[in-house]
Amino acid sequence: MAKTKSATKITPLGDRVVLKRTEAEEKTSGGIILPDSAKEKPREGTIVAIGSGRQLKNGERAPLSVKVKDRVLFSSYAGTEVTVDGEEFIVLSEDEILAVID
Repeated sequence: MAKTKSATKITPLGDRVVLKRTEAEEKTSGGIILPDSAKEKPREGTIVAIGSGRQLKNGERAPLSVKVKDRVLFSSYAGTEVTVDGEEFIVLSEDEILAVID
C-alpha cells in the first residue's frame, strides 16, 4: 500500500489533496485598506498533504501530478472547507486544481 505524504493531522484519501488558502490582500494597489467583508477569498493555496492517488481498474495507483508545498490555483467553489485545531484547510480532488504556480 502506498504511503501518503502529510504535514497536517488530515490525511486525504485517494486523489484528494489538502491545501491551505493564501491570505487575502489587506490593501488595494492604490493603498486603500479593505475591511474583512470586502475581501474576496483567494483562489490560490499551498498543498500541505496529498493522498495516495487514484485507483486504476487494474488495482494500481496513479500518482498525483502535484506534490506537497506546490502553490496551486483552484476554482471559487472547489473543495470542502474544514477547520482542524483552529486552522482552516480545503480538501479537494486533484481534478479540481486548475494550475500549478511556479
